[in-house]
Amino acid sequence: MSNGSAMISTEERRQITQRVTVVGAVINLVLSLAKIVIGLLAHSQSLVADGLHSLSDLLSDALVYWAAHHAAQGPDEEHPYGHGRFETVATLGLAVILLLVGLIIVWDAGNRLFHPDELLEPGLLALAAAIASILLKEWLYHYTVRVARRISSEMLRANAWHHRTDAISSVVVVVGIGGTLAGLPYLDAIAAAVVGLMICHIAWELGAPALRELVDVALDHDRVEQIRQTILTIGGVKAVHMLRTRKIGGCASVDVHVQVAPWLSVSEGHMISQVVMERLLAEIDEVGDVTVHIDPEDDEVALSCTGLPLRAEAERVLAARWKDIRPAYDIQRLVLHYLDGRIDIDAYLPLRVFHGEAEAVVLRDGLQQALAKTPEFGAVRVYFG
Repeated sequence: MSNGSAMISTEERRQITQRVTVVGAVINLVLSLAKIVIGLLAHSQSLVADGLHSLSDLLSDALVYWAAHHAAQGPDEEHPYGHGRFETVATLGLAVILLLVGLIIVWDAGNRLFHPDELLEPGLLALAAAIASILLKEWLYHYTVRVARRISSEMLRANAWHHRTDAISSVVVVVGIGGTLAGLPYLDAIAAAVVGLMICHIAWELGAPALRELVDVALDHDRVEQIRQTILTIGGVKAVHMLRTRKIGGCASVDVHVQVAPWLSVSEGHMISQVVMERLLAEIDEVGDVTVHIDPEDDEVALSCTGLPLRAEAERVLAARWKDIRPAYDIQRLVLHYLDGRIDIDAYLPLRVFHGEAEAVVLRDGLQQALAKTPEFGAVRVYFG
């Protein structure tokens, strides 16, 4: 992980996530059993339903624990980009659970509005249990979301909101029980419908980003521009194009084409790409994976070099075209530049065959003219040394 969670390793992240999840699971189990039992004893239908809602939190806790275990694993043959998307899938799963819970609450509230005779008359014990549930679940929400921010985990944040929906549903129970005790039996159903819609909205807020990540939506524009400007500050970088980003769990992956001068050596181009990778990993918080493609030109606008002969075939063609030019036999090294749909050539000859600039120009022009009917070749340059 980098900067915001720079000092937290993947293994530490897994341990923290699972520890928070175990705490939540224990509290959810105790609350679920307590609300169901007290709801039955105190004749509170809403408290029993709230207890069943808490049981859904146990499912989400188990899902988070499972996802944290798998997301912590490094890249392997089947998952070359790592297992970060396990968190994303779990977040989407939690959002679906929240959506279903919200829809069920809305449906149940509407059903009770049209069938008021089904409402029970709860006692004060049910009211006290609902208030205790609110306090405990709200504490669990704050505890979980605080850790989620610290380790940049959308999955934990989703689970924190699941805890809060349980607290909200307990608020509905308090309103319903209080309204029933005060002689307002419809108040519970109306409040339940409003809260159910709120839960559906929360599900959308959590599920939409997860869904966007699964279809590889790019980072926001400002973040992409920050990445672009960071690359452009590196020496040797002339331009940046085909910059692509995507989220993978708590990290982001960057693929970028970096344009450098066409005469650079392979090793210098590689060194520039290495610096690009190191700089992005160090300076951009969420970036955890960088792939750099070095280009000698802007291949978004330059003519494609697809189909041009590689070295072995190119040297065979050049040898045939230059067979009648005697100095060509002294060429020690050819550097081929694949640029703008053609192959430019740098020919290196030993210094002993250099007899002045005038002869060098004649040799260059002769080599160039011999390629006049070979359109795949471009400019010829001659060097002595």
